[in-house]
Amino acid sequence: MPYQQHRNTLLALAQNSIRYGLRKGCPLAVDLNELPEALIERRATFVTLQKMGRLRGCIGTLMAQRPLAEDVAYNGWSAAFRDPRFHPVDEDELEQLDISISILSTPEPMLFDSEADLLEQIRPGEDGLILEAAGRRGTFLPSVWESLPDKRDFLAHLKLKAKLPAHFWSDEIRVFRYTAECIK
Repeated sequence: MPYQQHRNTLLALAQNSIRYGLRKGCPLAVDLNELPEALIERRATFVTLQKMGRLRGCIGTLMAQRPLAEDVAYNGWSAAFRDPRFHPVDEDELEQLDISISILSTPEPMLFDSEADLLEQIRPGEDGLILEAAGRRGTFLPSVWESLPDKRDFLAHLKLKAKLPAHFWSDEIRVFRYTAECIK
């Protein structure tokens, strides 16, 4: 787990970006000159906010677009203020938020010839999946296995997230797998 040693810095970046967003309405600008090399590498991240054990926001990127520290600051701010499923975080909530950061590996395409074959290849508790079909797309982080431990349920709910029927199948479905290092 190469990023655990930077746990406090990464969590502080996300939290400080949310604090900054409350005052300024935009994410915190990160000074990369002050950070170790590992936090300057381009990496894709998701930042998840929970309040009293319930999801309060989750935003991220699937492909590395910017340095890790900048991605965490931006996605922390976005999870707090831009997740369309929730109203923006307010000052009173800030101390009640639990922040987790998922640092993603590069997604790799999965090769399969049927839904059964795909299900056989999925690694519960380890894989995050991106599903693309019929012009739609959805992803579940590996942490979703905690609430959906059955492969069939995981895949069915991923289809629903992509706005497809739970039992949808097509030879055009594309699935990518990735792993994530979780920082809490």
